[in-house]
Amino acid sequence: METAILVFELVVLLAIVLGLISQSVRIVREYQRLVIFRLGKCIGARGPGPVWLIPLVDRPVLVDQRELFLEVPHQSCITKDNVPIRVDFLIYRQIMDAVSSVVAVQNFAGASQGIAATTLRAVIGDIALDDVLAQRERINTILREKLDEVTERWGVKVTAVEIREIVPPNDVQEAMNRQMSAERTRRAFVTEADGKRQASITVAEGERQASILRAEGEKQSAILKAEGYAQALQAVYGAAQNVDAKTMTLQVIDGLKAIGASPSSTFVIPMEFTKLFGQIGSYLDVIGLPAGTNGLAERSSPR
Repeated sequence: METAILVFELVVLLAIVLGLISQSVRIVREYQRLVIFRLGKCIGARGPGPVWLIPLVDRPVLVDQRELFLEVPHQSCITKDNVPIRVDFLIYRQIMDAVSSVVAVQNFAGASQGIAATTLRAVIGDIALDDVLAQRERINTILREKLDEVTERWGVKVTAVEIREIVPPNDVQEAMNRQMSAERTRRAFVTEADGKRQASITVAEGERQASILRAEGEKQSAILKAEGYAQALQAVYGAAQNVDAKTMTLQVIDGLKAIGASPSSTFVIPMEFTKLFGQIGSYLDVIGLPAGTNGLAERSSPR
C-alpha cells in the first residue's frame, strides 16, 4: 500500500516538474517575438529560438512580425461635391516594435480599422467624385501616409493601402454611363472627321505631286525635243557646209529630169536658169557628155 502511494506521489511530482518545465521553456519561431511581463513589468522581447521563463512569475505575449493585411469593409463617405459613396479597402501592415505593439495599444486590429475608417472619410471629403474614381493611387498614398503617422507610435508600419471598390449611388452610375456613351459618340465623330480631313489632305497632296511631276515631264520632253531639233539643224548645217558646186549642179539636173517627165503641156524656164544652163553645159563638157543628153527642152504636148 505504501509502495503504491509512493509511486503515485512520484508520478504527481514528475507531472508537476514537467508542467513547470513546459511553462519555463518556449520555442519562438523566426518571425515571432515573445514579450515577457515579469510580475507585471515588461522586461522586453525575446526570440527567436528557446526562451527561458520563470514559472508562475513571467507572463509571455506572442507577437507575429510578418506582414499581414487588415480588411476594412464598405465605409460610407461623402465626396467634396456631396455625392455619397461606399468604399472598401485593404491595409497591409507589419509590426516593427513588438513591445510597443503590446504596451501602446490594446487591440491593434480594432484600433487600425477605426482609425482607417475615420481617415478615409476625411480624405474622401476633400476630393470630388470624378477625382475619387480617377485618382485611386493618389488616395492610396494619402491614406497610407496618414495611417502610418498614427500607427507609428504603436510600433507598426503601414506598408500599403489598396482601395478595392468604390460604389456610387445608382442614379449617379446611370448618369456616368450616359456621360460615357455621349463621350464615346463625340470621340467617334471627331475621329471620323479627322480621318476625312486627313484623307482630303492626302488626296490634294497626291494631286499636287502628280501635277508637279506632269509639268516636270512636259518640261523635260520639250527640252529634249528642242535639243533634237537643234542637233538636226546642226547636222543639216554641217552637211550643207560640205556640199560643193558640182554636187548642187547634179541635184539641179535630177530636179530638171523630174520636171521633164511631167505630163504638163508647157514649161516656162525663168531667165535666171540660163546662167545655170551655162554652168551645166560647162560641167557636161568637163565630164564628156553631149549637151543634148540632159533631156531638157521646151516641148509641147499634142492638144
